[in-house]
Amino acid sequence: MLTAVLLTACSSGHDSTTSAAPGGGSSPTAQTPTASGNTASPGPSATSASAAAGYPTTEAAPGAAVPQVRDAFAVLQATYNDGCTTPGNCEYFLTRVLNNLDDLYNSMKVSPKGSGHFAGPLNWIRAMQDTLAGDFSFPNLKRHRELLLGTRDKVNTWMQSHPDDYR
Repeated sequence: MLTAVLLTACSSGHDSTTSAAPGGGSSPTAQTPTASGNTASPGPSATSASAAAGYPTTEAAPGAAVPQVRDAFAVLQATYNDGCTTPGNCEYFLTRVLNNLDDLYNSMKVSPKGSGHFAGPLNWIRAMQDTLAGDFSFPNLKRHRELLLGTRDKVNTWMQSHPDDYR
């Protein structure tokens, strides 16, 4: 019985290749990126700049807690072992960096240390998000590759000087 419950929970998770149908149970302010990089249009109540730009790029499971900063940072650091040098891997890599930065942003925003502690990284990630303007298509990510990787590197440098935030 436990297996059936787990399988049901896993099969009802977020599918990043499709957009939610209107009235299909997703938040009216949420946008879901599709495989082509386009996003569904927000509902009429979308008011935040984040929602208008299509952030967050990843959606947590219902009821799941936002990861701690150290965990989100560890996932971002793993992108240093990857890149656009492997044929056919660049789209996956750039999307991964974008999603990991977005997840780290969300973790920093809800950290018990307060968003003021993470002001620099939050500003850099927000500036990157604003520049992308909700366009998660591979051509746009490729065009902004230096910005994505530069933001990742600046955040990494900042975090390395704050080891208490990731240990």
